[in-house]
Amino acid sequence: MPITVFLENNAEKYGDEVCLVEINPEQAGKKNFRWTESMLVETALEEAYRREMTWLDFERKANQFANLLLANGVKKGDKVAILLMNCLEWLPIYFGTLKTGALAVPLNYRYTAEEIRYCLDLSDSSLLVFGPEFTERVSEIRGSIGKIRKMYFVGINCPDFADSYYQMTSYCTGRNPHIEITDACDAAIYFSSGTTGFPKAILHNHESLMHAAYCEQAHHGQQRGDCFLCMPPLYHTGAKMHWFGSLISASRAVLLRGVSPEWILKAVSDERCTIVWLLVPWAQDLLDSIEREEVRPGDYELSQWRLMHIGAQPVPPSLVRRWIKYFPHHKYDTNYGLSESIGPGCVHLGVENIHKVGAIGKAGFGWEAKIVADDESLITEPETVGELAVRGPGLMTCYYRDPAASAAVLKDGWLMTGDMAKYDGEGFIYLVDRKKDVIITGGENLYPVQIEDFLRGCEKIKDVAVIGRPHQRLGEIACAVIELKPGVECSEDEILRFCMALPRYKRPREIIFDQIPRNPTGKIEKPKLREKYGSASIVAIQTGD
Repeated sequence: MPITVFLENNAEKYGDEVCLVEINPEQAGKKNFRWTESMLVETALEEAYRREMTWLDFERKANQFANLLLANGVKKGDKVAILLMNCLEWLPIYFGTLKTGALAVPLNYRYTAEEIRYCLDLSDSSLLVFGPEFTERVSEIRGSIGKIRKMYFVGINCPDFADSYYQMTSYCTGRNPHIEITDACDAAIYFSSGTTGFPKAILHNHESLMHAAYCEQAHHGQQRGDCFLCMPPLYHTGAKMHWFGSLISASRAVLLRGVSPEWILKAVSDERCTIVWLLVPWAQDLLDSIEREEVRPGDYELSQWRLMHIGAQPVPPSLVRRWIKYFPHHKYDTNYGLSESIGPGCVHLGVENIHKVGAIGKAGFGWEAKIVADDESLITEPETVGELAVRGPGLMTCYYRDPAASAAVLKDGWLMTGDMAKYDGEGFIYLVDRKKDVIITGGENLYPVQIEDFLRGCEKIKDVAVIGRPHQRLGEIACAVIELKPGVECSEDEILRFCMALPRYKRPREIIFDQIPRNPTGKIEKPKLREKYGSASIVAIQTGD
């Protein structure tokens, strides 16, 4: 059964209920309106602080886009690329694509023009939907994307090389095209984060999308009365698959365009949000603002907020302990996943296991997990580090057009995640680090995440990344790149004294103060730091060999 069936059922049962709200805090004081089937283009495009849409109009607009695609020769198996910022139009375009049997191909809004061209070519996309933020980049490459035979523009002042999405869909019927789709049909291509070079194209079928919805609701128990605050980009599997819990429960969701502690609390308060998914930097910024008394939770209506869940990267236990201090009545959860395993949830802590903060949990709903040694033998002993592997209905079909890369990570139905992990005595899984990030110093394996978690316990540190630096005698040494909290002063000596509590071999040998680069899903971009500091001559504190 395709995921689109949930949308159709919601439109039939709850058609007049609001399902999606878009809030643009930078347009505070502007209009609020509902985006309906009959709305004029000029009204739909007018800048607004708040827009909303019902289930019935969501279904109609998805059908209109599906019928537009079909009228332009799009068929099952074709690829439709989506290059948009989070907006009310995003999900109807995605679901309209799925309704045709074509594959949705979401693109990272931070891609350069060359990366856009690369991903369009790799995915064999034949149609591109893009927003005004990307006009210049698309214009730059439009002469070299020969596979793209049609482009639709979601905005005002449509460029002459594209057609207006609003105008063209207004000519199309809102009736369901009723294209037959099975679980085995290809559904979407997502791209890896690309932190080690150009991204890989990850192919998923409709069974994957359906399992993501069932998995999310099983983990977080979304009910009709819930309201999910969504801030991460919809092009990524994480945000969209968490929203699938709202879809399957026919509950409301809010797309917040922009992130700040004040905006988060105001949106939760004004929209009566009950579930919020945060990335680590956002949770940390919110706690820092509370501690600096820049925002006060008591100024907002937060009593309905029942769950904060977090993921996309290792979660420092110190952050969760701080969160519980300020929000003691929240349920808390950690989700682990990869785009190759349809986003979050293949390993899951569970709200009942907050006493296990620091662990990523156990195999999620419908999933299996194991830890294996370098020779692929099974590891069962506690505290023994190996590579995490997962298996389940949400596993990718393959890396599209890359059989060698597929074979390297898909082994006998298992996905080798590239994450190093270990069990505790109760079978809970703890991430140790990315396999490629392990630092080998003097023959000892150092796992940067462990050092980073320790350093985040220093009250002056906002963020930290530990990378390996070449060393003539030891091979590599651990270098801590530290971002301090705003207005805080700290010396290298202070950091080194703080690190005396670590075993000697785990102590950073170099300290650098700098900002920590993160991608839109919150992951630290360590390749950028390695490129910047990997072999350059820098001034740093040396602690001796």
